[in-house]
Amino acid sequence: MTEKPRSQKGNFSSQKLSRSSRPEASKHRSDRPSSSANSANTRSSRPSSPSLPIDSKPNSRQNGKQGGFGSSTASRSGSTSSSFKGNNSSKPPYAKKQNNAPVKTTSRDNAEELRNGDSIIVTIKRLGINGEGVGYYRRKAVFVDGALPNEVVKAQVTETQPKFIKATITEIEKRSPQRVEPPCPVFHICGGCQIQHISYEGQLQAKTDIVHEAFNRYAGLEKVKIKPMLGMEHPWAYRNKAQPQLGRDQDQNVIAGLYEINSHDIVDISGCPIQHPAINNAIEIVKSALEDLQIPLHKDNGSRDGVRTIVVRYGFQSNHLQITLVTTSRQLPRQDELIQALRLSVPDVTSIAINVNPKKTSLVFGEHTVTLWGQDTMLESLGDLEFALSPRAFFQLNPQQTVKLYESVRAAAGLTGKELVVDAYCGTGTIGLWLAPYAREVRGIEMIAEAVDDANKNAYHNNRDNASFYVGKAEELLPRWVKKGMSPDVIIADPPRTGLEQPFLDTVLKTKPKRFVYVSCNPSTLAKDCKVLLDGGYEIQWVQPIDMFPQTSHVEAVTLLVRKDA
Repeated sequence: MTEKPRSQKGNFSSQKLSRSSRPEASKHRSDRPSSSANSANTRSSRPSSPSLPIDSKPNSRQNGKQGGFGSSTASRSGSTSSSFKGNNSSKPPYAKKQNNAPVKTTSRDNAEELRNGDSIIVTIKRLGINGEGVGYYRRKAVFVDGALPNEVVKAQVTETQPKFIKATITEIEKRSPQRVEPPCPVFHICGGCQIQHISYEGQLQAKTDIVHEAFNRYAGLEKVKIKPMLGMEHPWAYRNKAQPQLGRDQDQNVIAGLYEINSHDIVDISGCPIQHPAINNAIEIVKSALEDLQIPLHKDNGSRDGVRTIVVRYGFQSNHLQITLVTTSRQLPRQDELIQALRLSVPDVTSIAINVNPKKTSLVFGEHTVTLWGQDTMLESLGDLEFALSPRAFFQLNPQQTVKLYESVRAAAGLTGKELVVDAYCGTGTIGLWLAPYAREVRGIEMIAEAVDDANKNAYHNNRDNASFYVGKAEELLPRWVKKGMSPDVIIADPPRTGLEQPFLDTVLKTKPKRFVYVSCNPSTLAKDCKVLLDGGYEIQWVQPIDMFPQTSHVEAVTLLVRKDA
């Protein structure tokens, strides 16, 4: 990757933009290489994406936390960005140590005697839920970042706790056949894609094992019917939204990236290969426009006003592109020139807006959004459904896999056209609207009023006359409906990663629907909640895992539970 010549500044054409190879950003973990010379608060590197924010299910469903994947300059094919070819200088720390003199391993009679700095040999049994290798030393769990199942590694202890040990790899003594070279040159200093170093076949198997382990550990089920993972033919360039933070590198160039975990340092994410190229290109153009027009950033020294975040969303089906600048005030310097530059440089842009967020918060969006040019919403479709998306509206990040997810939900619901379906945690109503043609009636429940408003608008726009959506908590609305004679045949729940709340589980057990369909993005909370339902008279028919986020350790699953007395 080479930086555009300085003479190109001011040229906002939509041609591919590229960036220079800048000093590698240091990582918060001790097993990551640190930057050779950078003590500034913002750091620049090749493409990176620490701490992948799976914002498909924020707790509010309207306002995700800081993050989102960044940019690439490839054409709009589905292939990995060409900006990733070339030097891969971000080697894992153990790559160098393997050529050094052998590190003497520690001999301890039991794991409780281990101390930080001790060297141990660990056989990795499986992947943990965060993508770390999990093995055992004297029957005590050891978490080893970067290690793969069936590998034997020499690792240095970095943390000891009563129930587990953390360690970093110093040498791989037995290498997994599933280990591959990650295409992202900063994979080892970026925590976003936790498992790029595993072949895709290996990723699918490891994620399936994570689901198995969760049910075994938290639900006491050694045998549960888990269907083959639904993966992708091309597991790259799948994300339809990015929301990188803005900062400056050592040369005061504008960079767009994510905060390092447990840090306020920004890592530049130019060229992330899991982001759609249309988004990557737009981010590069916005950065250049901000720099050339000298529009201040929120992080500039002494600046109270300015741009904090770029949010770009792309419609895979509509080809519409929405650009939102999150700012600290309603007005930007040279705002009209910025609008003109973006309109000329990004042909597919349909909306340019600013969202005002003056608060010191980890949330990206503020409460007020102002459209500067174009439409207030962009259009996107899933199957025969068409959605109008405002900048803050929730929408799944991987459209291709979302269709597989929703079809799995429909299969679990077993609809014949006679059922009353309750879609709890409904968000903007996408699952309920998907099911509406196959059910007698669909009712959605969501705590966020703005999401419910979007859901009802989407129902009207798509002629789903048998679908309606309500503001409130399911554990409060369901009992009221039941008292009025309503008896749901199917309840669907799609909660955030924290899982279902106990009052809602109690309500499900009292309501006694024949089928309960659980859509989960966290196998651990899924299994824990299923244990409550199993104890309350339900049984698991099957679990369908779906790979919504390839290259990461995250796994989605649809679980069908039915009443034993149904």
